Amino acid sequence: MPDPNTVAEVVARYRRHVGQAAADIAEKTRQPVESSALGAWVTDSAGRRYLDCGGYGVFLLGHSHPDVVGALQRQLATRALATRSMLSAELALAAERLASVAPPGLDHVYFGSTGAEAVETALKLGRATGHRRVVSARGGFHGKTLGALSITDRLIYQRPFQPLLPDVSTVPFGDADALAADLAADPRRACVVLEPVQGEGGVRIPPPGYLRAVRDACDRHDALLVLDEVQTGIGRLGAWWGCSIEDVVPDVLLAGKSLGGGCMPVSAVVANERAFAPLNRNARIHSSTFGGSPLAAVAVTTTLDVIERDGLVTRSELLGARLLAEFTKIAATAPHSIREVRGRGLLLGIDCVRVGTASAVLGGLLDAGVIATATLGSDVVVRISPPAILSGSEFEFLCEGFRSAVRGLARSGPPSEN
Repeated sequence: MPDPNTVAEVVARYRRHVGQAAADIAEKTRQPVESSALGAWVTDSAGRRYLDCGGYGVFLLGHSHPDVVGALQRQLATRALATRSMLSAELALAAERLASVAPPGLDHVYFGSTGAEAVETALKLGRATGHRRVVSARGGFHGKTLGALSITDRLIYQRPFQPLLPDVSTVPFGDADALAADLAADPRRACVVLEPVQGEGGVRIPPPGYLRAVRDACDRHDALLVLDEVQTGIGRLGAWWGCSIEDVVPDVLLAGKSLGGGCMPVSAVVANERAFAPLNRNARIHSSTFGGSPLAAVAVTTTLDVIERDGLVTRSELLGARLLAEFTKIAATAPHSIREVRGRGLLLGIDCVRVGTASAVLGGLLDAGVIATATLGSDVVVRISPPAILSGSEFEFLCEGFRSAVRGLARSGPPSEN
């Protein structure tokens, strides 16, 4: 009987049942099969270990953090899911704990399971409070459910599902004047949805003062400000929240990815009194069977406790600054292949001159034992999002992996046009 965990067997099952395109990509990029994961490392079915700096920003605490796993095991032995017909102490505690690290005034919490679900909730809160049109940013990525996709600026994902939500406009990211002009041009109240740093858009960082100017424009035009920090929040940028870097408080803040400690899928909408009013009046107008389950709730509470106890927000800031400096030096040895390395905290983007170059960097990193990810909104940017628990030797391993990938670019000659 064939081993069910070999690459060939897994790809064959993908091709038959999961998706032919997914199987084709796996074969083309020579993807191994994940077998186990602990801390900063993932082991494949052949026994090779990889430093995980991918995962779309989920693993700020690494994999299987013992505190989170322990809390989940204790909860699993007692009550994994809720009946939804009684109160949940775990849910209440998780909401209180998340509100305690949110910007001031954001005291109300709704839990979901995915980032896109959080975005959908925010859009519905906008409509329910009279903010019926939506303004988003070019290059933004908010998810692939129908509402979230309507404000995700990439036609390759939108085109098969059009028409999408009406009354959506898009302005340049980083241009607060353009946003203010859009709000002024239409008297209808708007819901403005932005990311402090565009992760999937290619790790694009706006100019200083941008979020403050956006907040001011929203106040002048009675617009609801929603900041999508599903990828950037919970310490990823070297601050609890990207908006906190400029002391900006949105009406609605979205969290996810790292919120479950790398062990549970969980997202959250954290809102002020005005934005949350529809759910305060009637909790049944928007709900989720699995949102805020006991398992998800204890993962949230424990994750926030670990981040605070171990100083991981500050560690993200310091490690990120060192990593950006080191990667910038390495990239400078390949000026014809890499435009720049940019980032904030532990979210870095390697901006390559061609799509083929970005693919080569991803492949070179994997060959060197480092997992990175492409960005869904920019085919030329490779994203590095390491955990905040990296040791000194793991930091050096990551840098050496990037050096190896850059040396590989030199050996392969000039980048192709693809």
